[in-house]
Amino acid sequence: MSERALAGAERRIARPRHVAGAVLASVCLVSTVLSSSACGPSVDLKQVLTVSDLAGGYFDAGIVEGKNKLQPSLSFRVGRSGDRPRTISLNVHFRKIAGTEMEEWDEVFLQTVEFAEGSRTALITARTQAGYTGDPPQSRAEMLQNPKFQDMRAIIFARQSSSNWVELARYDLPRQVLTN
Repeated sequence: MSERALAGAERRIARPRHVAGAVLASVCLVSTVLSSSACGPSVDLKQVLTVSDLAGGYFDAGIVEGKNKLQPSLSFRVGRSGDRPRTISLNVHFRKIAGTEMEEWDEVFLQTVEFAEGSRTALITARTQAGYTGDPPQSRAEMLQNPKFQDMRAIIFARQSSSNWVELARYDLPRQVLTN
């Protein structure tokens, strides 16, 4: 192949790379602009979010595999000041309280929580899959009085998009049976 033909071949090969690079750069620029405008400015969640209407206890899950079952449960609302964030993710950790220590029990993750009622969410109920079980004829109320029963603390964490998790509230579940 002559030098001139070789130089032409190099230009043909180089040109598609240049065009592909320009297209890739344009796509990256457009996606960056769109994502930054869609997400808006970052918000200090600890400053703009509040937790209200906290209520909890142990949900009566009925009889599971021949045993009475109680599941830790927490209901609450999240309020915001202003119009941001539009949505958040929540992670509610349920931990056994053992003196001054806490032992991880279970968690409930809610990927998208919207502020459907303007400045606050609808009532949110976080209920674990894990729970306490007792053999009949032990009643649910008797299960709560069992000396081996350990109290629970729920800790509510929030985040917006890919920000770090922020603790919003802690709530010690009262020893009461919930039916809904």
